[in-house]
Amino acid sequence: MPNYVPAEKAQDILSRAHRVLVIGCSGGGKTTLALKLSQSYALEYQSIDRDVRWLPGWQVRNRAEQRRLLQELVERDRWVMDGSGASTFDIRVPRADLIIWVRVPRLIAILGVAKRFVKNYGRVRVAMAEGCPEAFPDREFLSYIWNFERKSAPEFVKQIDRFGPNVPVAVLRSRKEYDLLIPGP
Repeated sequence: MPNYVPAEKAQDILSRAHRVLVIGCSGGGKTTLALKLSQSYALEYQSIDRDVRWLPGWQVRNRAEQRRLLQELVERDRWVMDGSGASTFDIRVPRADLIIWVRVPRLIAILGVAKRFVKNYGRVRVAMAEGCPEAFPDREFLSYIWNFERKSAPEFVKQIDRFGPNVPVAVLRSRKEYDLLIPGP
């Protein structure tokens, strides 16, 4: 069982954390939260999509190269990393001081993807690799979101427990809870 902590405890951990993972389903607000944390806590922002997974033209970088790049990124001293992919938790989770799991209801995640599409259609958003403009979400992507809790969440739990049983995990279920982790003006 992962080391779950309430958002209030996560706020205290954040004040001294050097490495923070922000994970969860697409459309839940991981990138927005990670960027705010990066600014608020002076942590380098790292994006799995932008920095590791994608090459221009929506080409997936080969797995060995992805793992090499991830290893380099996690060795840095201070960062907040946005991205899920439980297949790389073996590299990322042991280096994290805190995991923030954005775990919003699927309808909220789908609405988040829709808003992202409207806002960024045809443009490359901040957390995406150059040459990968926002496109209309396909059926496979929407299915991933719709089935995330049933198919992906159990694997997240398993891999967090395996590679970071003592790493604190804060589960955020709403955008209101995100605000608890961002210091006020």
